[in-house]
Amino acid sequence: MGRGQREGVLIAGGGVAGCLAALAMARLRPEVPLTIVEESDRFGGDGFHHLFEAELEEAERTIAADLIEQSWPGFYVAFPDVRRNLKAPLGGFEAAVLHQAMLETLRPDQYRLGTRVVAMRSDALELDGGETIRGDGAIDARGPANLSTLDLLYEARVERIVRLEAPHRLDRPLLADATGEQSIGLTFIQAFPIDAERLRIAKVLISERVQADEAAPARLDHYLTTRGWRVAESQACPAPGSARPLPTGGDFGAYWRIGGARVAKLGLRGGFVQPTTGRTAPDALRNALLLAAQRDFSGDALHDVFEDQAKQTWRRREPQRGVLAAVAAAGPAERRALLEQIYRLDPGTILRFHTDRLGLLDRRRIQQAVRNRSAAIPS
Repeated sequence: MGRGQREGVLIAGGGVAGCLAALAMARLRPEVPLTIVEESDRFGGDGFHHLFEAELEEAERTIAADLIEQSWPGFYVAFPDVRRNLKAPLGGFEAAVLHQAMLETLRPDQYRLGTRVVAMRSDALELDGGETIRGDGAIDARGPANLSTLDLLYEARVERIVRLEAPHRLDRPLLADATGEQSIGLTFIQAFPIDAERLRIAKVLISERVQADEAAPARLDHYLTTRGWRVAESQACPAPGSARPLPTGGDFGAYWRIGGARVAKLGLRGGFVQPTTGRTAPDALRNALLLAAQRDFSGDALHDVFEDQAKQTWRRREPQRGVLAAVAAAGPAERRALLEQIYRLDPGTILRFHTDRLGLLDRRRIQQAVRNRSAAIPS
């Protein structure tokens, strides 16, 4: 049974993209009716999201400021021949923070949890059980659609929150420690300090596989031991349903046409993902503010706005996709060396590589670094 005609914005999916869009609308456009529908019993999805100060405009910082729990002055990376301590202010927040923000900001009549969307139109959500919610425009933020038109690697991770017996002395995030053994793909450790004794730590695999490395838990244990970090308590982080896709190329226009004619898309569903890091939160913030700035919330208008935004973002990230494509083309033994070349560059270029602020000179430096390393790989 339908609920009758509703005006306003409908959002399917309560991960980071859907939540930030809903929060921006509720705070900046409270006069516009809003309904967000999430299949699970919690908003926010899983995991931890980090944002660099340099990648946020003032309005985006305002939204992010209410979410960010921790901040640091920079980050570390480590490769066999390159170790960097890079100055780049950043902050982060857990998925649980998004869930709490949604409950505190939205009225109960503006959201549904534990409800599956089975089909979408540009102005309606069809729910499991036959109910239809109608609005001016609908946005699909439920996760990736059919990926067959894109060339991909995947990021799979095994992640834990650990409390150590003694302080870890990690004063900023370790975005990548790739000094360990490389096996079926590019593997590295990532660690974010929570407090003096606790870490969110992950073994990350970037490869053609959509499953995590079966040996990852043991390798994570080995890493903790080699660092001298004795674990007093360990909590496994919920694993996502599948590995995060990292696009290296393909027909992006065709990807955007999948999943419902003229339906606006956000998050991974819209291809909004940074190719080399798998991050979606920066795009989600940017798109949330773009949504709140609209005057026409019809399905066709929202589709056109976010399709254009997605295609512009895709073109801007060609250098990052180029690095990932070179990693995909290299043999397992050379993948780490290719990424290591990027972290030999000057700190400004590295930061702009992470934050989508690459200039023409940065692009040339990255392309040259990839070419130099690719030329050194035996054919």
